[in-house]
Formats: sequence, structure tokens, C-alpha cells
Amino acid sequence: MAINLIKLSVGTESIEGLAEWQRNAGAKGPCGNPRHVTRMWPKRAGEILDGGSIYWVIRGVVLCRQPILRLDEVRREDGIPRCGIVLRPGLIPVAPMPRRPFQGWRYLTPADAPGDIDPARAAEEPLPPGLTLALAEIGVI
Repeated sequence: MAINLIKLSVGTESIEGLAEWQRNAGAKGPCGNPRHVTRMWPKRAGEILDGGSIYWVIRGVVLCRQPILRLDEVRREDGIPRCGIVLRPGLIPVAPMPRRPFQGWRYLTPADAPGDIDPARAAEEPLPPGLTLALAEIGVI
């Protein structure tokens, strides 16, 4: 069974802002796909690679996800091995879910993960992040 990761998208204001950042060359791996480099290697890598996604928290709300394609070893100038989480391009909007700040990434079970938004609704203009958070906190969305 697949397990997911959840990660804060620090400094991002919206789904479009995350998409824009991922289009930059610095956010891509050698294969051209978006990649997030993290210090820790997931111990549950096999479960992640069995169909898992990374769920992005933007301004306190889980707003989208990306399927994880593979985990690559990345070595930077300091020589320390890191985990490069290679992602499928494109962000999939999910039902907004509030999430308190945390460091690094966490595992997210499929049962606890928010569902995808109907593709027919994905083209709608998104609500401002603050309003989305407020509505999600009171259970409206």
C-alpha cells in the first residue's frame, strides 16, 4: 500500500506560485522533472514509490499534491548525501485541509490525505489562502 509525504512549501503564496517555482531550472533534476531535495532519506521508500504523492502545505493549508516518481541520491558541494524526491510535473489540486507548521516532511496515510478536487472545478479561480484556511478550519470546505 502506498504512503504519502506531506511538506511545507515555504515562501509560497499559492498553487501557481509553487508551479512557477518548479518551472525554474534550480528546482529541476537532471531529467528535467521537478525535484525537492531533503536531508533525510525516507525509511519507507518502498511504500512511497508504490504510488505515493507529496502533499504541499501552502500558507497553513494542504492545497495540492504531486505523484512521486523516484528517489535519487543527490550530493552537493559539501559532499553530504541527500534525498532528491523526483516529482511528476504538474500540481493536482486537493480539498483544502488546514495543517499546522512542522519541520521537514512527514508521512501521510491515504486515509488521512485530502481527496483530489474534481477536474471540472480545478479551473475555478482559487480563494485567497487566508480565506481558504479560515473556511477549512470551520469545516466549510
